Amino acid sequence: MKKPFRFPEPKPGDLIEIFRPFYRHWAIYVGDGYVVHLAPPSEVAGAGAASVMSALTDKAIVKKELLYDVAGSDKYQVNNKHDDKYSPLPCSKIIQRAEELVGQEVLYKLTSENCEHFVNELRYGVARSDQVRDVIIAASVAGMGLAAMSLIGVMFSRNKRQKQ
Repeated sequence: MKKPFRFPEPKPGDLIEIFRPFYRHWAIYVGDGYVVHLAPPSEVAGAGAASVMSALTDKAIVKKELLYDVAGSDKYQVNNKHDDKYSPLPCSKIIQRAEELVGQEVLYKLTSENCEHFVNELRYGVARSDQVRDVIIAASVAGMGLAAMSLIGVMFSRNKRQKQ
């Protein structure tokens, strides 16, 4: 029995965001229940947290698999989040480009050539990953916070020494 789609039902060319325990996996819907996605060679459909370890590889395989199998027990949704910023390529071109890549081994870098970059390149012609951007911003904010706390600590200890 096929697992029902979460609403809205995907249309060919849609970006599919799959909610893994520690990150989001991305695929592009190509119709008839199938998606094309970028997966490290060790990626197992529905692997969830175990697939986080596969991010340490530098190669990936472009796979065409049933969305049901790729999502496994993880929730997913259609998320064409950049449609307001970029015009999607024609659906036929998105699918043609995706299908032509199936089976190819490609370079994989968590920060610049991951599954989110891959599907955005297919849909919009622009490789981008908000997950990577968000992590970099969070790390920068955390770093600035630590630096500010260190500076306050140094100033406090100097002030304390001056009073003694």
